[in-house]
Amino acid sequence: MKKKALKAAFPYTIPIGIGFLFLGMSYGFMMQSKGFSVWYPFFMSMFIFAGSMEFVTANLLLSAFSPIAAFFLALVVNARHLFYGLSMLDKYKNTGWKKFYLIFGMCDESFTVNCTVTPPDDVDRGWFMFFVNLLNQIYWVLAATAGTLLGYVIHFDTTGIEFVMTALFVVMFLNQWEEAKDHRPALTGLICSAVCLLLFGNSKFIVPSMILIILCFTAEHKYSKRPEVAAK
Repeated sequence: MKKKALKAAFPYTIPIGIGFLFLGMSYGFMMQSKGFSVWYPFFMSMFIFAGSMEFVTANLLLSAFSPIAAFFLALVVNARHLFYGLSMLDKYKNTGWKKFYLIFGMCDESFTVNCTVTPPDDVDRGWFMFFVNLLNQIYWVLAATAGTLLGYVIHFDTTGIEFVMTALFVVMFLNQWEEAKDHRPALTGLICSAVCLLLFGNSKFIVPSMILIILCFTAEHKYSKRPEVAAK
């Protein structure tokens, strides 16, 4: 049962592994350039396993201790997983103890495979999703660790390598922009962030911009519901 599930899951994770190779090694190079030992990206990749948040955590570890800001930043960066989880409730039924790892190990790429791919009839669905998550996490951990180790051997100017994180968010933003018909949420985020950047500066604008974005979405949601209430 397990071997069949592993063989069925492996082909779907190969393209993801190739993508993780470059992105994970970039993360490892960045961690090494900031003075972290190889154990930091290794354990962070194992226990955080949120690529974008791991890039952010590198700067959080080097900045002043601010647990509240770190909490809200982590919440907003990974808020999309709330919706991922809701859409996977039915798929995770009757998976036993594997459900805990399926929840923890669900990244964007694993969600895409597990949400859209139906395993063969002779393959257990729970084990199939389990191995999709496990293989993707193994790829990420190995790539991040390899990048850090190569950073000790290959010496080059790493100035600007942290831009990989910015590029990651830009690509995600553009992808969502192309897929979404309504661009108001994206424009709201851009405008709120720009306003807070001008008011609070580049070192303190993130948390205020997140609060402002939430307030704008809440207000917009209540305003859009008024006609329905009036009609009733």
